[in-house]
Amino acid sequence: MQLAFNSSLDDFYSVVNYIPKTDSIIIEAGTPLIKQFGTLAISEIRRFWTGEICADMKIIDGAVEEVNMAAQAGATSVTAMGNTTKETLTFFVNTCKKSKVKSIIDMMNVANPMRTLWKSGVVPDSVFIHKGRDEENAYGKILQYKEIAKIKGKWDITLGAAGGIDTREFQSAVFNNADTVVVNIVPPDKAWKGIVFNDKFKSSLDEFLKFVNN
Repeated sequence: MQLAFNSSLDDFYSVVNYIPKTDSIIIEAGTPLIKQFGTLAISEIRRFWTGEICADMKIIDGAVEEVNMAAQAGATSVTAMGNTTKETLTFFVNTCKKSKVKSIIDMMNVANPMRTLWKSGVVPDSVFIHKGRDEENAYGKILQYKEIAKIKGKWDITLGAAGGIDTREFQSAVFNNADTVVVNIVPPDKAWKGIVFNDKFKSSLDEFLKFVNN
């Protein structure tokens, strides 16, 4: 399970002690958090979390510099967008290898993830199928779980699922062989799906942990 913090570092500081220190949990410095605080968001999470940290950079250009920045701040994995150029994805995957961080290609708004990956000519460490935050409540928008089996049948890489994940969707992702499932930490005043940051955080987290292999 990948827990995504998008709103503030204070949210992370407040709940980090409730999160089990296990290899089954990854902490994500979400895109809005990185835009707000820069790579300080990553390094601050690293101060309190010894496990894996995903920097959700959503790289679309300048891959070498952005991967290096994330790695130096303490990230163990970095994301790039699948709908960027072949050249960027090549730089991205190669730089991740050199920096010893995992490369994740995010297939949000990509109609055919398998074809996109094949055309790129690269093999990342992981591919995430992703329904965007603005699409969470849009009619007919679903996570394309069928892509997981297609991609796993062609490449020996891990697959992740992200976007609109509640406990029911989490179970669906696991059932469809997703290796990583991203769950957003959601402020109480937002309508997004995930774990709400309130006094019931610990019990809500425990509900998700029931479906995680420790």
